[in-house]
Amino acid sequence: MMTMSRNAAPISFAVALVGSVGLLSACNKPAPAPETKVAAVQMIGPDNIAVAKVDTLRSGPTISGTLVADREARIRAEIGGAVLQTLVESGQRVGDGALLARIDDGVLQDAALSARSAVTTATVTSDQAARELKRSKTLLAAGAIAERDAEGAERANVSAQAQLLDAKSRLASAEKNLKNAMVRAPFAGIVAEKTVSAGDIVAPGAALFTVIDPRSLRVEASVPTSALADVKVGAPVQFTVNGSDRKLEGRVTRVSPMVDPQTKQVKLQASVPNAQNALVAGLFVQGRVASEKRAGILVPDKAVDQTGITTSVMRLKNGKVERVDVQVGLRDDGAELLEIRTGLAGGDTVLLGAARGISIGSPVSVSSPKDASPKQAAPAPAVTTPKKN
Repeated sequence: MMTMSRNAAPISFAVALVGSVGLLSACNKPAPAPETKVAAVQMIGPDNIAVAKVDTLRSGPTISGTLVADREARIRAEIGGAVLQTLVESGQRVGDGALLARIDDGVLQDAALSARSAVTTATVTSDQAARELKRSKTLLAAGAIAERDAEGAERANVSAQAQLLDAKSRLASAEKNLKNAMVRAPFAGIVAEKTVSAGDIVAPGAALFTVIDPRSLRVEASVPTSALADVKVGAPVQFTVNGSDRKLEGRVTRVSPMVDPQTKQVKLQASVPNAQNALVAGLFVQGRVASEKRAGILVPDKAVDQTGITTSVMRLKNGKVERVDVQVGLRDDGAELLEIRTGLAGGDTVLLGAARGISIGSPVSVSSPKDASPKQAAPAPAVTTPKKN
């Protein structure tokens, strides 16, 4: 039978007392403070924002067409023969009446010489017939000749005058053909096309040159019939040339009175000043007829969400994203801009593209273009492993 030591009870009591004190201390320890979560700032690039600006908005039907020279001459051969010489090349500037080419005129010169001789002979005959008629009238008045003799002199004079007119007509035709052997520019301009060379045999009507006046061009385009109410003669036309961002302006000069049966559209023409010769004929252009214009707050149309119940934009204000309901007005199809009538002010920053999907209230920072370049990472510090003894 085991016996309990005298000191066992005091030791158990002491252990219990220490445990109670430890438990009490644990209960009285203050609870840790709750962690505060700070939202991370999202970085977006400059291409994800746009600034609302106050500018003039032009609205109207879009057009596309081709630049055509307002003055264009397609020069064709008026006589047949061998081309002796060409004096210009395509792209060369020529003056009014400048000689472009020469066609062999040997036969024409002979014909013109013969016609001149015929005129000379007819002139002599005509003068003689006129004198005989005058003499016959004098003798008839004196009773020296019969009346039928005077009538014969008058008929001879009429025939001689007719022969003279015929000879002069033949001479004019021969001189005109001789003149046509020298092909000349009908007005000052640029040789746009040359289709003949020295040595070619051409027939009357064969194409030789095309000369255009580049100082004034016109746009030949078409618009849908639904846009006819917005297209008037004199309305301004703004357009850009294919492959260039330069904006040009002209005015509507003609509107076709009938619809094209193939395209179901209406053709129009617009004049385009080209005093500096910056444009050339044949270029493809796109633009619109600016039938209405007014000043307003403009933003890119891709910044506006029109799919919901209300039209809205995502605005960046005080570094945070917020949704703003807006009311839109005119649309500039050429510049892809929308007029904002209510909801925004000039200078407001709106989000574009994927940035529009950022949650409302999220903090956002816009990086500068130089921040968009990748930065080189700093080298990691070296780690030293202690050696074992």
